[in-house]
Amino acid sequence: MDVISVIRTKRDKGELSPEQIDWVIDAYTRGAVADEQMSALAMAILLNGMNRDEIARWTAAMIASGERMNFDSLSRPTADKHSTGGVGDKITLPLAPLVAACGAAVPQLSGRGLGHTGGTLDKLESIPGWRALLSNEEMLHVLDTTGAVICAAGDGLAPADKKLYALRDVTGTVEAIPLIASSIMSKKIAEGTGSLVLDVKVGTGAFMKTIEDARELASTMVALGTDSGVKTVALLTDMSTPLGLTAGNALEVRESVEVLAGGGPQDVVDLTIALAAEMLAAAGIKDADPAKALKDGSAMDHWRRMIAAQGGDPDAALPVAREQHVVTAPSSGVLTRLDAYDIGIAAWRLGAGRARKEDPVQAGAGVELHAKPGDTVTAGQPLLTLHTDTPEKFDYALKSLDAAWDIAPEGTDFTPTPIVLDRIA
Repeated sequence: MDVISVIRTKRDKGELSPEQIDWVIDAYTRGAVADEQMSALAMAILLNGMNRDEIARWTAAMIASGERMNFDSLSRPTADKHSTGGVGDKITLPLAPLVAACGAAVPQLSGRGLGHTGGTLDKLESIPGWRALLSNEEMLHVLDTTGAVICAAGDGLAPADKKLYALRDVTGTVEAIPLIASSIMSKKIAEGTGSLVLDVKVGTGAFMKTIEDARELASTMVALGTDSGVKTVALLTDMSTPLGLTAGNALEVRESVEVLAGGGPQDVVDLTIALAAEMLAAAGIKDADPAKALKDGSAMDHWRRMIAAQGGDPDAALPVAREQHVVTAPSSGVLTRLDAYDIGIAAWRLGAGRARKEDPVQAGAGVELHAKPGDTVTAGQPLLTLHTDTPEKFDYALKSLDAAWDIAPEGTDFTPTPIVLDRIA
């Protein structure tokens, strides 16, 4: 077996054999296949696709590259959530402690930013002292004592995916449905959760721009999970507009704490509660009321314990960017569009994301929104505030916002897109 023949097979629109898939995943994990060779294969997969058998085998090979975890020792059922990535998508932060407060255990293995989309671990690392890297024993201890853990996948869990995930981010191959599906599901199946709810984003700020592509991805992942004995459901959710009023690491943590305190933007609250209800149902927990757990402080209690258990200080001040730039509304009227992709690119250019896999991110960088579609705005009022430690980035970020919004005349009827678009089980 050699990597060139594997690349050529997929380049020429052929079907990879089980043996080819097993070999290339193992060889890449061992370092016998170079990054540039796997980049070529990933691009061939992006352009030519994979059938269901190939995706299932690719996923199985990723799982087989490492260990599998087991949560049978826990006293409560496990439920996990995964989002395919969006702009302002801080939902994991309030969701994990909320579901824990309602009686499930949430082993939330999360990732870092991919392209213009934010990463949960990058966000949480803006909390002083908080650690993303836990041993399996530490992860189980935090889960057992607090009900929820948010951490990086350990080196032993689907190590092939860890390498490929970082590579996809910097080679323009993030959007490949087979690679998205296998990346997510290899980690989730190896993680050992009993049930899984997928939040598949749709719209300009998502990797899936159309409802058809989102359904294909969701159906592929639900089938992979179900075939592996994990109860799996998916919600298709809107990502044409950023979630909430912030995009950026510390900015989103601050907003998540507002939600846990019983406030926060309504779209973030609504999606958090919708996903919590799905997770609790999948875990077999009945009669729980996630809305009540947000209001009565129990979700906040679990958040504080979870953050502290991973070395973080839930009372510490969050980083604030040294420089701000206010973008004002150019005219008066009804804001009818605020493009999630453009906002995500601006946040990325300000320092909230990375261009290379080894790049650091700025904890305080990002974009703060002062209006959402449907709001009436007045010419000259603040529309966005840009945050960064490096003001020379402002001009570059502003270029991404040239066509980021539409303002219609006052009195224009506007019906917002619902946050949940479909459900696939």
